[in-house]
Amino acid sequence: MSTTFPDEVDRAALDGFAERYGDRRFASVVVLIAAYDEQDALGAVLDGMPAESCGLDVDTLVVVDGATDDTAEVALRHGALTCVAPRNRGQGAALRLGYRLAAERGARYLVTTDADGQYDIAELPELLQPLIDDEADFVTGSRTLGRTESTDLVRRAGTHVFAWLVSALTRQKITDTSFGFRAMKIEVPNSVRLEQRQYQSSELLVGVLARGYRVLEKPMTMLVRAAGQSKKGGNLLYGYSYAKVVLGTWLRERRSAPQPQDRPAAERISEPAAAVPER
Repeated sequence: MSTTFPDEVDRAALDGFAERYGDRRFASVVVLIAAYDEQDALGAVLDGMPAESCGLDVDTLVVVDGATDDTAEVALRHGALTCVAPRNRGQGAALRLGYRLAAERGARYLVTTDADGQYDIAELPELLQPLIDDEADFVTGSRTLGRTESTDLVRRAGTHVFAWLVSALTRQKITDTSFGFRAMKIEVPNSVRLEQRQYQSSELLVGVLARGYRVLEKPMTMLVRAAGQSKKGGNLLYGYSYAKVVLGTWLRERRSAPQPQDRPAAERISEPAAAVPER
């Protein structure tokens, strides 16, 4: 699916944000949450957000993806910077909007997490410090290296299957392709072609690997959802859609991504490093 930024929904959301916050600049670190109908879980997630991490100030940005409940009101009440899209489009579109907004307003590092409480924000420094130390450009958690509380055997098996597939396609060792708790330098998501409106986690990861960014995995914890229901559909639909995105992104990037020697010198990154699991 081809997308253009900003479309009319993005423009309406950005105009509303500017009306609420003026020209407010962001902290060095922005924790970005895309939220759709998460009024019951979001408040507790926001209350756990730190004001600083690794010696840097932290802002929390919630992009409300056309919610039909009080998600936006909860975000505002709990102190998050809140950008409201007037129409639901999917997590990928909401995150893409957040990536651009954070870059435009001065963030240096971007962290993504979910509104449902499945990730442990106490593990944030483990994601952030390798970026600050310039050991990586993109750091992602891994439930395979860490642990998961999920009892869904199909989803757990799928995690291993898709990790194998992405590792085989990109020739870089990856143990978890869909962990939503990630940190990255601000230029990374804004330099990767992102089209998916829903199943975007693999699109971003495959794009980042294809473009030679340094990717690092860290052992992390996958908790059970605090409240509400997943918006990703049943296991069969999720697996089919996810596989389609993985293969489609890989084929697209294989055709279009420039090789390191073809990039301007200022844009080159040292030879791609394999994702290095650390315990």
